[in-house]
Amino acid sequence: MRRAARWLRLAQLVALLSLLASACGQGPDAPPGSVHVLRATGTVGPIMSRYIDRGLDHAEATRATAVVIELDTPGGLSSSMDEIVKRILAARVPVIVYVWPPGGRAASAGTFITMAAHVAAMAPGTSIGAATPVQIGGGETDETLRDKATNDAAARIRDIAVARGRNADWAEAAVRQAASAGAEEALRLNVIEYVAPSLTSLLQQVNGRQVSLADGSTVTLRTLEAQVVRNGLSPAERFLNVIGDPNIALLLISLGTLALLFELVNPGAIFPGVFGLIALIFGFFSLSVIPFNWAGLALVVAALALFVLEVFVTSHGILAAGGITSLVLGALLLTTGNPDFAGPGLEVNRWLISGLAAGLGVFFTFVAINVVRARRLPVTIGPESIVGRRAVVRSPLNPRGFVLLNGEYWQAESEEGEIQPGEVVVVTERQGLHLKVRRASTPEGGNTP
Repeated sequence: MRRAARWLRLAQLVALLSLLASACGQGPDAPPGSVHVLRATGTVGPIMSRYIDRGLDHAEATRATAVVIELDTPGGLSSSMDEIVKRILAARVPVIVYVWPPGGRAASAGTFITMAAHVAAMAPGTSIGAATPVQIGGGETDETLRDKATNDAAARIRDIAVARGRNADWAEAAVRQAASAGAEEALRLNVIEYVAPSLTSLLQQVNGRQVSLADGSTVTLRTLEAQVVRNGLSPAERFLNVIGDPNIALLLISLGTLALLFELVNPGAIFPGVFGLIALIFGFFSLSVIPFNWAGLALVVAALALFVLEVFVTSHGILAAGGITSLVLGALLLTTGNPDFAGPGLEVNRWLISGLAAGLGVFFTFVAINVVRARRLPVTIGPESIVGRRAVVRSPLNPRGFVLLNGEYWQAESEEGEIQPGEVVVVTERQGLHLKVRRASTPEGGNTP
């Protein structure tokens, strides 16, 4: 019965988690003919791609009249950008990309996403362009590989611009020459169709416009009286969006390692061990959300191993120094050299690396100082603890006799000739149940017999 009850509770827990997961992935209730608004901000990555895909799925399932993507991004991963562009091109509802708010931008990967939309619009004070492919970390790449990436990106954005009836020459210049344009200039160059100060203004302007979908059908936008429904990030997507950052990943891994090391040095302190384990799990999970360099990850893992060994192996700080060096190099390489990148934003902050290195150095210096101090303390337990203690002679030591130590009689042998009863001696050596002693320099102070 107990086993059955445990299985029942487990099944209930699984069902509850499944229900929560499905709830996180659903969109808001929306009547047919609504305008769905998605808010895509920050670096283009797997979370944004998943979010836009879910939002378009929900809009298609509820027969929305259009989807507006409010975009503000400095760029991001080319693989995620490709997924978003393909999803927009294949959408069964009209997609309007609106670069918003004022001061925002659709740079790098954002330029491709804007070009893929059925309708492209910008708020005053925004910008678009600078879509030249770059490498994470800004490292040098082979010129042939760089040319291949640039030519491929230029061909893709030109095809997209031609398909949407926009300025293909400017789109190609955005890739090859990092050309950029403000809202009014983009409108004049036929890069976008509308400049709108607000979402309401945009929906008024696009009302009645006809767009062609992927299946060849033509749809007329009816946005003037349509209900506006905002479909934001789900709780799970918000969480992934927060931890899907190399700085967060490195911080979680480092803090988790320090917490586990504290648990190893101080057994029984349960909280640090639990926190460290959870932090490490989320740290490595964070790396699964973003692209990373395997060499950098290997160095980070090697640093963790060296830190653990430092606790168990006497290396006088050599292992700790090697671990700190490995962690710093791993952090620098963690997102460096990845060709799947189209803009800034996925680099490990240099100040964070410096802070972690300094913090780990202070931590292991503190540990090393305390270890040295502990080793210099006199032995207080075991057979060796008797050496150095004072005893009182009870029978003449000539050279053997008896002394009183800690309330017990011990056989003792004098190292300095005959010693009379009542004199204070110091234990210099223990051999089984026999002691070797010599006269104490002063009868006061030290250990009492």
